Amino acid sequence: MPEKQAKHLRFPLPVRIEHWVLFASFSTLALTGLVQKFAEGIIADRIIGLLGGIETVRLIHHVAAVVLMLLAVYYIGSVSYKLFVRRVRPSMLPTLTDVRTAIQAFRYNLRLGKVKKPQQGRYTFEEKIEYWAVIWGTMIMAITGFMMWNPIATTRYLPGEVIPAAKAAHGGEALLAVLAIIVWHLYHVHIRQFNKSMFTGS
Repeated sequence: MPEKQAKHLRFPLPVRIEHWVLFASFSTLALTGLVQKFAEGIIADRIIGLLGGIETVRLIHHVAAVVLMLLAVYYIGSVSYKLFVRRVRPSMLPTLTDVRTAIQAFRYNLRLGKVKKPQQGRYTFEEKIEYWAVIWGTMIMAITGFMMWNPIATTRYLPGEVIPAAKAAHGGEALLAVLAIIVWHLYHVHIRQFNKSMFTGS
């Protein structure tokens, strides 16, 4: 009879709830944002019609954006509490070990010499890259999204050219984020090796 594997808590319930709220808001933003970006397309036009028209799509997009921003504020508070009150080690910060591990993984994947597959800790260098990409992307989307949502308030302090620039940055970052989730996250977490920890916690 095979031995039962030991279980280790990886994601407590509050972290899993954060993830699912992020998933829901991101998915909603991606859908409603991309159909606006490519509104001339047949598929986008049909989705806009199914959702009740362009004004409804914009309203849904704005509600999802508010949910994402509230989640970001909660997350900043949660991380600050862990770092400054509980004195938890910042395990998502990249280190020199991550750089060395990335080089080793690169050499291993390309079969460059007799290199072993690198062993990694609780969070791999790939997970850290993805984590910081989410932080960076959320900041870009929040700033540019606010500028587009409030163009008059924005142009009181900044030149008018920033609005089309914000629109270009917002759309480009959105496309990049969706592709990163589909190509990188889905492959590494759900296809290459199905990781159930965000469902079970262990």
